[in-house]
Amino acid sequence: MGTIAQVAEPMSTSVRARFIATIFTGSFLLFLVQPMIAKMALPRLGGAPSVWNSAMLVYQALLLAGYAYAHWLGRFQARRQAEIHVALLVLAGLTLPIGLLPFFPPAASNPFLWVPWLLILSIGPLFFVVSAQAPLLQRWFAFSDSGDPYPLYAASNLGSFGGLIAYPLFVEPWLGLNQQRWLWSIGYGLLVMLVAWCGVRLPRSTPQQNPVVDTIDAPRPGTVGQWIALAMVPSGLILSTTLHITTDVVAMPLLWVLPLAAYLLSFTIAFAANRRLAGAILRIAPFILLLACFGVFMDRGRLLLLFGPLAIVNLFTLSVALHSRLYQLRPPKQQLTLFYLAMSVGGALGGLFCALIAPLIFNWTYEHLLLLIAAGYLMLCRSPFDRFVNLWDGGKAARVATIAGIVTVALLAVVGKQVFGLPGSEKLSLIAALGILAVGIFAIGSRPLFAASVAALLFAAGGWQKLELSASPGKMTRSFFGIYAIQPGEYNSRVLVHGTTLHGIQNLGSPERSRTETSYYAHRSGVGLAMDRATELFGPNTRVAIVGLGAGTLACYARPGQRWTFYEIDPAVVRIARDPSRFTFLSQCTPDAPIKLGDARLVIEREPAGAADLLVLDAFSSDSIPTHLLTREAFQDYRRLLSGRGLLLVHISNRFLDLKPVIAAAAADGGWTARLRIYRPDATAEAQNETESDWIAMSPSSQTMERLVRGSGQTWRPVPQRAGFAPWTDDHASVLPLISLARRN
Repeated sequence: MGTIAQVAEPMSTSVRARFIATIFTGSFLLFLVQPMIAKMALPRLGGAPSVWNSAMLVYQALLLAGYAYAHWLGRFQARRQAEIHVALLVLAGLTLPIGLLPFFPPAASNPFLWVPWLLILSIGPLFFVVSAQAPLLQRWFAFSDSGDPYPLYAASNLGSFGGLIAYPLFVEPWLGLNQQRWLWSIGYGLLVMLVAWCGVRLPRSTPQQNPVVDTIDAPRPGTVGQWIALAMVPSGLILSTTLHITTDVVAMPLLWVLPLAAYLLSFTIAFAANRRLAGAILRIAPFILLLACFGVFMDRGRLLLLFGPLAIVNLFTLSVALHSRLYQLRPPKQQLTLFYLAMSVGGALGGLFCALIAPLIFNWTYEHLLLLIAAGYLMLCRSPFDRFVNLWDGGKAARVATIAGIVTVALLAVVGKQVFGLPGSEKLSLIAALGILAVGIFAIGSRPLFAASVAALLFAAGGWQKLELSASPGKMTRSFFGIYAIQPGEYNSRVLVHGTTLHGIQNLGSPERSRTETSYYAHRSGVGLAMDRATELFGPNTRVAIVGLGAGTLACYARPGQRWTFYEIDPAVVRIARDPSRFTFLSQCTPDAPIKLGDARLVIEREPAGAADLLVLDAFSSDSIPTHLLTREAFQDYRRLLSGRGLLLVHISNRFLDLKPVIAAAAADGGWTARLRIYRPDATAEAQNETESDWIAMSPSSQTMERLVRGSGQTWRPVPQRAGFAPWTDDHASVLPLISLARRN
């Protein structure tokens, strides 16, 4: 018997290692394929929300289908499952190398119909079979009698985390899309061999574990509902936290990686066989949530350095807490695939709620508040105070304390807030918030009271003010691209902001002031100098094209006889700029100028050659860069749109990215003459609401550039090149080498 035990242990370890490697590889490939396909699709389909909403629906549908397929396979014997799955893997492999089929959307096509069809035909078979890996391989592992299969889900999410980190940090910066396609295809071949290796060792007959003959009762609907809810809330919190920190905290490149990484790592901890770390995180999760409530409405000041990271830590601890409850509620291994299917449904619902439903019904990220409250209710935490543990046992005392506590936090939430006619006081508000915090700590162990405390704290920490702003007509607008707020600015002005990013300033007080070009577009900025000399350069009938509308500030450079055209991707921005009650640049200066909706590159591709003399590219003033607008192919489109002696102005002001090497490389590659204008306003100019700006002027005609520089009377610099920096192309572009936390001129 001792000899048998010594042999069995290494075999069990070997089997576990084999399955871990296979599950890790499948999840790694799955998280590589999504950003890869998105990058392939961007130049062809553009960045319109209808495109990416359709793509998200396809991914969610394929993931659900993969999990449903894994559950359906459970009706067969183990070896037959392996034969079917390996056969499907081989058939799907016939579509390699991975990539989009060479179909292009008709001009009048509906992306909600056309994009899903393209994605399903292109990557549907591969995505479908790979997405089934995690639950299916865990079920196969259960057939081997090598231990509990559920901890293997930690390997799945570790693989997803690896793919998530690898793409922006290693794959995208070093490999072109064509190389990525073939590398992914090689990885897929390795995956097929690993799956076959796992399958060949499965027993031919498993009557005791076949669900057809199982006598285990099916889970109750309430239990399945819990699985779905516990998966839905963290899934939604990824998107809501990402939107919150990138909109209201800081729009830093690649910041979206951190919330998703925290979410994936939470599974690794929550589903681990060793429960110590999960238990420790579960104990601190309620305290982190209460502290994070204070930072939800924090949008300026040094405290952002604290509350920004705290939002991600909060997402991580909440995800561990809720996923740990999932692990505790896991069914017997015979129902493993049903369990993961329910989790997939919950994940899809969370994503759909935040990505599709919330932007339609909320004008701010109120879904984030709802999900935080839901997380507070779903967490199953034990009171850290021994004297209160027995209080929350569900008896009469618990009910009385819960009701009294809910009434107390509701009253405290309105103290000092100037709501319902009550007097306002910052000191009283702070005292009330601290009182709610104390009740919340006391309430740990009582799910209803703790959730009520979270809700009250959110209202007390700024929720009332946000609701008041939301209720004010025209002050806040939300679209699938983000949230726009109109706020009072300095020096008697009105400001359009997207989170922490400025999109336009209009001076108030007189018609003359309201027509003044402000912010990045001042007369001594690069674009202002070009606009002021447009007639001199191109004559009285200059044709002007503007990519990126904003508040419409540039419109007031228009002169009689000129023909102006705006290109804007977001209909919400068009509504804001055209509404005279919000901004009057368009109504005062170019009331009849056409605005063409859609991704600028796709729209420009359909424009006639030589249709513009002056083209302004102003799609990069936020800190999220649409890379497909700065590739070699994009600059070829701009050159085709411009007349032979035309002028292109590119706005590169950015807090975190140094875009000069991209433009310099594109200019050298395409034979453009380029000059850089860096404008830093003095105190007098700042009082007119002029802001810092960096613009690069480009022209296929050196004579045009010489006339601009000489006629402006201002300093234009050569655009500095970075040694070895290749121009971006549709095949290869990465923002990673451009990240700079300090402005470089």
